[in-house]
Amino acid sequence: MTDLDDIDVLLLNAVQRNNKMTSDQLGELVGLSPTACQRRLRRLRSEGVIEGDVSIISPKAVGRPISMLVLVSLERERTDIIDRFKKAIRSTAEIMIGLYVTGEADFALIVTARDMQDYEQFTRRFFYENPDIKGFKTMVVMDRVKASFVLPISGSSEK
Repeated sequence: MTDLDDIDVLLLNAVQRNNKMTSDQLGELVGLSPTACQRRLRRLRSEGVIEGDVSIISPKAVGRPISMLVLVSLERERTDIIDRFKKAIRSTAEIMIGLYVTGEADFALIVTARDMQDYEQFTRRFFYENPDIKGFKTMVVMDRVKASFVLPISGSSEK
């Protein structure tokens, strides 16, 4: 874990809520010069604290209004099978989030689709044609209540 000072925490909290803030705005918010803010953000990126800059897109606006939570169980728990499935998850556009989990299932996936026919085609291609998959359970999302990657980050004085 990277040691974060209070200014790092202020910067991280600001950019994870709005990554379009200018260096001038960030500097004013945290009490540093714009150049010092840029330097800190560059360091936080190089240390892997900031993994990327993304925008959250409305699925409905781009014609993908259906989302599913899918629990996947693999045939066997061998590292080669797990690694192969992780690779498949990473290379499949319809899978928005893929989590390797404990419990009833081996993986939990958030999958997007244009409609149920589109999802059925996805299941045939991704699940049924994969001999490593024992089974999967689909839960259709009725309402996306929250979509966020904002993490609660506290300063050194709040730990």
